[in-house]
Amino acid sequence: MEEMTTWSREAILEVYNRPLINLMYEAATVHRQHHAADEVQVSTLLSIKTGGCPEDCGYCPQAARYHTGVEGEDLLTVNHVKAQALRAKSTGSSRLCMGAAWRNVKDDADFDHVLEMVRAVNETGLEVCATLGMLTERQAQRLADAGLYAYNHNLDSSEEYYKEIISTRGYEDRLKTIENVRTAGVSVCSGGIIGMGESHEDRCGMLAVYADMETPPESIPINALVAVEGTPLEDQEPISIWEMVRMIATTRIVLPKSVIRLSAGRTNMSDEGQALCFMAGAGSIFAGDKLLTTPNPDVNKDMQLFDVLGITPMKPYSKGEKPEVNERYKDNADAEKRIKWSRPEHKIVRNEDKSMKGKSVS
Repeated sequence: MEEMTTWSREAILEVYNRPLINLMYEAATVHRQHHAADEVQVSTLLSIKTGGCPEDCGYCPQAARYHTGVEGEDLLTVNHVKAQALRAKSTGSSRLCMGAAWRNVKDDADFDHVLEMVRAVNETGLEVCATLGMLTERQAQRLADAGLYAYNHNLDSSEEYYKEIISTRGYEDRLKTIENVRTAGVSVCSGGIIGMGESHEDRCGMLAVYADMETPPESIPINALVAVEGTPLEDQEPISIWEMVRMIATTRIVLPKSVIRLSAGRTNMSDEGQALCFMAGAGSIFAGDKLLTTPNPDVNKDMQLFDVLGITPMKPYSKGEKPEVNERYKDNADAEKRIKWSRPEHKIVRNEDKSMKGKSVS
């Protein structure tokens, strides 16, 4: 199958709507042209700073304005993070992704602390990924100098539907952060969530944005919404496995070289369902008992499934070179003009309602 150099939203939607049996076959064919079909990367996601986020993302239990039972916690210590990295490595992970519930990175002692975490995990031989919110070009460069391999910053959905989920930041801020990461030479991890009430057109619209980038993300997480009580999306019905397979297969065809990460929602999937996702082009999973704050399958169960399917965990840096640590990451002089991240003026009624409810019972 020849690759298309450009993808319109309409062309992607045509792929998305193909008969599923044909769609899966096409996706599996494309996958084998660019990736080893019997290798899957195992990544571990670790919350290094939990809760207390000022954003209003309708799906997120870490938003301070919602009443979800998630308590705010301080940053973990460097030693704790390194110990978790070594534990993850011993169970087959090749990447550790560290997540902090921040709106954006600030040039302060907390960021200096995170940079030391990045260096410590880099020293273990694992790929180091971080998701810290929006960041400037200089902040991205400091992370790169500390040994960061990848940065996660999801677009979540199409630009149109994004405004129905989040009002505290703009879509363009997400794109600017991805651009800053790319400029710093750090690989991009960016994807979305399905099952938030978006249309099929919205799902394809998100993929069209990635396909239109000069360099698409090296990895694309596809998450199924985990509806958490207390969030504005708590009443959303879970998507079917067929929708997840269809989304993964479409992503694989449209973005053939990217690693597709089968992310949140795996606890609701059977072994057979996950196997279909791997066949359709998923090349990575997140392991561990939690994905930040939501449940995730046990790593031993994952390894049992890998054994049944004949899948081998991918080695670290199979897709790129290990970054060298440069001591200049310690230089915290902010040499650039500070970016003023946007604060859109629109309101999302269900987010506002849930925020007020949270205040009344807290």
